[in-house]
Amino acid sequence: MEQHEPWTADAHGVVIEVRLTPRANRNAIEGVERRADGRSVLKVRVRAAPFEGEANAALCRLIAERLGVAVRDVTVVAGATSRVKRIKVAGQGVALVTQLRRLAAQGK
Repeated sequence: MEQHEPWTADAHGVVIEVRLTPRANRNAIEGVERRADGRSVLKVRVRAAPFEGEANAALCRLIAERLGVAVRDVTVVAGATSRVKRIKVAGQGVALVTQLRRLAAQGK
């Protein structure tokens, strides 16, 4: 069976489809989930509330920390007010995908 990953890499980095759960009891990357529409998303929880961009900022910090990149290299490019977001991480795409696969596997 073909594995659908919630990220795509290019020469400038990686774009990740994320389902964010704010107001969680901990910050965590919990693995990959297949949604009812067939899309895959990276499940992420943050402690921050979805108030004035706090949850999005916490998401960017968590992704940056876990991938070993600067926070300025992680941006929300779509879905800023939605639970399902698109995140762009600048950097070397192949290396970032390798890290994402490791993180997603640890989250399960």
